[in-house]
Amino acid sequence: MHERLQAEAVQADEVGGTSWADLGLGQNIANTLIDLGAPAPFPIQAATIPEVLAGRDVLARGRTGSGKTIAFGAPLVERVLKAQAGKKREFARAPMALILAPTRELALQIDRTIQPIARSVGLFTTQIYGGVPQARQVGALRKGVDIIIGTPGRIEDLINQRKLDLSDVMVAVIDEADHMSELGFLEPVQRILRQTGEGSQKLLFSATLDREVAGVVDEFLVKPAVYEVAGETQETGTIEHRVLVIEHRDKAEILDRLVDRDGKTLVFARTRAYAEMLAEQFADSGIPAVALHGDLNQAKRTRNLERLTSGRVNVLVATDVAARGIHVDDIDLVIQADPPDEYKTYLHRSGRTGRAGAQGRVVTLITRQRRRKMTEMLEHAEINAPFEDARLGDDIIDELAGSLLTNAELTA
Repeated sequence: MHERLQAEAVQADEVGGTSWADLGLGQNIANTLIDLGAPAPFPIQAATIPEVLAGRDVLARGRTGSGKTIAFGAPLVERVLKAQAGKKREFARAPMALILAPTRELALQIDRTIQPIARSVGLFTTQIYGGVPQARQVGALRKGVDIIIGTPGRIEDLINQRKLDLSDVMVAVIDEADHMSELGFLEPVQRILRQTGEGSQKLLFSATLDREVAGVVDEFLVKPAVYEVAGETQETGTIEHRVLVIEHRDKAEILDRLVDRDGKTLVFARTRAYAEMLAEQFADSGIPAVALHGDLNQAKRTRNLERLTSGRVNVLVATDVAARGIHVDDIDLVIQADPPDEYKTYLHRSGRTGRAGAQGRVVTLITRQRRRKMTEMLEHAEINAPFEDARLGDDIIDELAGSLLTNAELTA
């Protein structure tokens, strides 16, 4: 946490019985959130939504899956709606809200949540990201949109081409700012934020907040409300962490046994080549699987992710391009075929499971030589995970492959 800002911890038991309407959201938005499967606010939402509606800058930290998208998305829609009240809807109007995400996958996921909320009150969103032709995005801007969601590279390109004007933006969101820093996007983010309306509200939401984002906080957030979701340690959270110490020669067969299961499984691999190899290995063993990595074009990445979301396959093998970009609520097992190199990557990988209060499990495979480095990483992440020796014939492998979801959830 930024050293000069004190975070207010948000406890789950403090928001029991709170409704969306209690937070100040309109009835259409509240009904849409219920239809989206959010009957009542999570702690981070209950804490931050009133602050956003009041126009305050907000700095918030919460584990991935704690509900950050609704926490900034719902009040952002409410604020834009009220700002437009009584005004004629202009063709080719400039956007009034901006959401910046580090990856196109995350931008698309954010839009899937916010678009129905915006549509419920007659507002329009569009996505702006690279890797695809810009013509459709420019066409949407020419017609006029209210909220844009996108990645810094393409947004800055369109600004420089004078095809995007951010001077009317009254609310700007920076999501996953720490990952922006890791990808080298913080300077473009700062340039983009300087293009927004004078005195525009800034909201920064992230799973981790550290010194890399201090420059953004210092320049753009004015006396922010600062929140941190409490009670998300391994002991009190919904994710079980386990580390299996294995022999390298047993790795392929152990992975086959771990993914041969009913629930949805996400497997992390360090390289694109290994991700493809594992997907083929699982398929050869009769376990349908797809891969997600940077060598795939956007259409293939979207298609493979949709196959997991729809249940046509239960196993996705991904590089860290997916650690921030996929939001599938019913992944109940994350397997790290390759352990990460640093603790923030571990936290974001593990954030793919245990979402929305569900149960989840993270299993990391290491060799004996990696044990010390893994111990240090878990200490930095403040996670208590038992180390267990595992051989091919051990029952522990079948135990860890067991589903954490109920039968009703599996058939839903």
